[in-house]
Amino acid sequence: MARRDRGRGERTRDALRAAAYRLFLRDGYDGTPVARIAAEAGVSHMTFFRHFPTKEDVVLRDDHDPLLERLVRERPPGEPPVARVRAAVALALPEVYARERENLLLRARLILDAPALRRRMGDSMRGSQDAFERGLAPGSPDDPPLAVRAVAAACTAALAEAVTAWARDGGTGHLPDLADEALAALQDRPGERA
Repeated sequence: MARRDRGRGERTRDALRAAAYRLFLRDGYDGTPVARIAAEAGVSHMTFFRHFPTKEDVVLRDDHDPLLERLVRERPPGEPPVARVRAAVALALPEVYARERENLLLRARLILDAPALRRRMGDSMRGSQDAFERGLAPGSPDDPPLAVRAVAAACTAALAEAVTAWARDGGTGHLPDLADEALAALQDRPGERA
């Protein structure tokens, strides 16, 4: 795809997501049909489905997993795996949080409150877990070792818990700090093993 087409596609996807979030705030998730989201964004419902296979995907998909994968991969290979993920998140999340705080909070609250989204939350988490796996084991993207899969799953779960706690608290905490605290809990510390 040409760079111009890719840029147009990203703008359309962003416009659809912004329209959806405006409507979700006003009419609720369940009260907002796809056709209304498309109309609000100024596109056809077929264009909506070219960017998002379902309404749930507007909320569940994000564009941050490739960044996390790259940042994990760029960490020193001798660094412990959880430390690599923690450092990558510490680099990426503050910028995303500063730019998208309100959307992140709305997204988290929607996932917690809408049964259709809660049922598919594992799909969303799987994208991040896959990104961590690819970053930690770039030489074996199709079948990473069990230890890599376990670390990626644990890190993904820790981040989900941080986001959940932040959303349940109304976004009053600082999400990057909560994420760091959750990931720090996974790192081995002398004398602290269960």
